[in-house]
Amino acid sequence: MWVQALDIILEKMKASGFDFSQVLALSGAGQQHGSVYWKSGASQVLASLSPDLLLHEQLQACFSISDCPVWMDSSTTAQCRQLEATVGGAQALSCLTGSRAYERFTGNQIAKLYQQNPEAYSHTERISLVSSFAASLFLGSHSPIDYSDGSGMNLLRIQDKIWSQACLGACAPHLEEKLGLPVPSCSVVGAISSYFVQRYGFPPGCKVVAFTGDNPASLAGMRLEEGDIAVSLGTSDTLFLWLQEPTPTLEGHIFCNPVDPQHYMALLCFKNGSLMREKIRDELASSSWSEFSKALQSTEMGNSGNLGFYFDVMEITPEIIGRHRFSAENHEVSAFPWDVEIRALIEGQFMAKKIHAEGLGYRVMPKTKILATGGASHNRDILQVLADVFGTPVYVTDTANSACVGSAYRAFHGLAAGTDVPFSEVVKLAPNPRLAAAPTPGASQVYEALLQRYAMLEQRILTQTRGPPE
Repeated sequence: MWVQALDIILEKMKASGFDFSQVLALSGAGQQHGSVYWKSGASQVLASLSPDLLLHEQLQACFSISDCPVWMDSSTTAQCRQLEATVGGAQALSCLTGSRAYERFTGNQIAKLYQQNPEAYSHTERISLVSSFAASLFLGSHSPIDYSDGSGMNLLRIQDKIWSQACLGACAPHLEEKLGLPVPSCSVVGAISSYFVQRYGFPPGCKVVAFTGDNPASLAGMRLEEGDIAVSLGTSDTLFLWLQEPTPTLEGHIFCNPVDPQHYMALLCFKNGSLMREKIRDELASSSWSEFSKALQSTEMGNSGNLGFYFDVMEITPEIIGRHRFSAENHEVSAFPWDVEIRALIEGQFMAKKIHAEGLGYRVMPKTKILATGGASHNRDILQVLADVFGTPVYVTDTANSACVGSAYRAFHGLAAGTDVPFSEVVKLAPNPRLAAAPTPGASQVYEALLQRYAMLEQRILTQTRGPPE
């Protein structure tokens, strides 16, 4: 299906008169944590494609399994526990690979395939991520996995950027040769295949820059820099962080940075995002965002010490469910006035983000900025609370499809990377984000003590629901 989708896109571009001869370099992004299994002999087929036929017609028989495991597959819990036990526990694995064992991560998916279908595994000559699979189509040979997407596998040692022999051994035999050596994310992995030169008119010298995951590509598309944070305020809320010195924990993920091999990016996901905001809006603000905003405008920063936790579905970061409200004296109460409730929701969501980002090593720097995207980023009053809680200005950008734009930026960077040009230099002429909210004077003093209280109360709720930490 993926191969045929590429055929359709390229044929439409060709029919529309797109001038492929102008393309100097290309890169791309694939959904993270998916994997593709190339059957023995696939490399010969890739290297000898006929320009008279579409790709999917020629590659039909090149895969040892026809359905690829993707990020939605959570059937590998047994393999996760096995991997963590091999390296000394969940925290040890996180320190090594940037994340504790996750069911969707590729190493655990490979382990399951090997255990349940050893014949298919033995007939596999190469295992690609979705990103390196797509790059392989353009290269006409197996593309290496890049550091950034590779660090979402529970297999790559994020400090020295080589495969962990302990993790490989825990998953399947001969795995290193099936994965190939990982490469820096800005690497030019080769020139485009003659198939694309002959069928579509790409120039023979067109460079293929290593493809990466959709999340790292989004970091590139939003042009984050050191100390920056991107907040996607969607159905779920997602944070992307640029980190210099990460501290991997049991929550969130640390990936190698896709545009700076010396640094890292972190990703945190909060399941109770806009769905929770919309629910409270419907319950208390007559389903009106303008009424919701009035509540934020009429209540003071810090909400007179009232704090709230709102998790109608089991939260990921941390694992809490339910609504919990606390007065300024830390007494749990059953309800707040409607306007206090709305501010408690928004302040609580952003305090949780700051606390858990700092847990991964994030620190606000003098030049730090927040880039806000997603539906709720259109609400100026919500962004004002975000700026106040973090104590840093919030910007918005018109960039839609940031992973796609990031792939184009990365292709451009790949062309220049041989001269060690920093990514920020390559994209300096791109349109700048717009300032949406600056911190209110005195905000950092208001929230300093509240953040400590919020973290303490979060631990109290966790202890009540699952007992003291082991």
